[in-house]
Amino acid sequence: MIDFRYHLVSIVAVFLALAIGIVLGAAELQGPTYNILNHTTAKLQNEYDQTRGQLATAQAQASAGESYAQAVEPAVVRDLLTGQRLLIITEPGAQSSVVSGISAAAADAGATVTGQIALQPEFFDTSSTTQDSLNQTNLDVARSAGISLANSGSYQQQAVQVIASEILTTSSKSGPDQPTGSQLAISPSGGADQSSSAQTILSAYASSGFLNTTGQPATQASLVVVVTPQSVPSDGSADPLDQVLPPLVAELAATSSATVVAGSSAGSGPGSPIAVLRSNNVANQVSTVDDADLASGQSVVIQALAILLAGGKAGSYGLAGNGANAVAPTPAPTPSASASPTPTPTSSSKKAKK
Repeated sequence: MIDFRYHLVSIVAVFLALAIGIVLGAAELQGPTYNILNHTTAKLQNEYDQTRGQLATAQAQASAGESYAQAVEPAVVRDLLTGQRLLIITEPGAQSSVVSGISAAAADAGATVTGQIALQPEFFDTSSTTQDSLNQTNLDVARSAGISLANSGSYQQQAVQVIASEILTTSSKSGPDQPTGSQLAISPSGGADQSSSAQTILSAYASSGFLNTTGQPATQASLVVVVTPQSVPSDGSADPLDQVLPPLVAELAATSSATVVAGSSAGSGPGSPIAVLRSNNVANQVSTVDDADLASGQSVVIQALAILLAGGKAGSYGLAGNGANAVAPTPAPTPSASASPTPTPTSSSKKAKK
């Protein structure tokens, strides 16, 4: 008769046999198994060391390339935008280093940055309360300035229409006698009234929380650079900037001499505002640069403005992985014949200034 003791003895026998088999098998295969594992580990370590070396080399090359781009940037963009005025518009999350880099490159190109308009998250908020507030602000400032709002488009597009009509111009105002810096607020042709009206409009949107301003963005500029966010939503959700950007820049392009949209390398991939813009028809009106976080990309922003200013075609510049068609314009633009070259100070003149 089979009882519990029989089952217990059988189970113990099975585990004992298994233990003996493991011991004997391990002793038999210890040499070959150890050799195989040791060889595999050494191979993986060698591959890891090679990869680390390649990464270090690539980082060193990238650093050297960035340093070189910074060194030659003044010569690359020299006199491309002589006498022009540039307005910078940033979207929420725009990288401050991109803004400062483009501003410096514009100055090297002979342009004056009038100021910056930083669009706030409220500007892109689609809640009914915020939309009603934006709509009311549009109606108030349009009525005050005598501007007829477009019947179609979003409230954001109407806001850009109102703002752009006051602070942008399609006419170039270059020349050696063109006022710069603080003098830009009042022009000899009665621009004080224009600037005052523009400032009133910007203040209305600012007081409602839709934007912030620095510098003198109320001064009419002929060139615009829009800086997109540094990164895309990490959760894969749709970025509200994606749908707003195309009509926004289309309005800017229609009221300026040249408009360029610039973003960072990490923030211009699939799902980014720049990616959506490049798949839109408005890409035929504005140029895009997706690596403006690099000195080379900041130079390309200036080159792209110069090409559009000269009547050239819009282009998609930057990294191929982000949908760019070229790294930079080819051939590179050169200063126009009407540009007034900025003389390079000599050593004696520098000493005289001191």
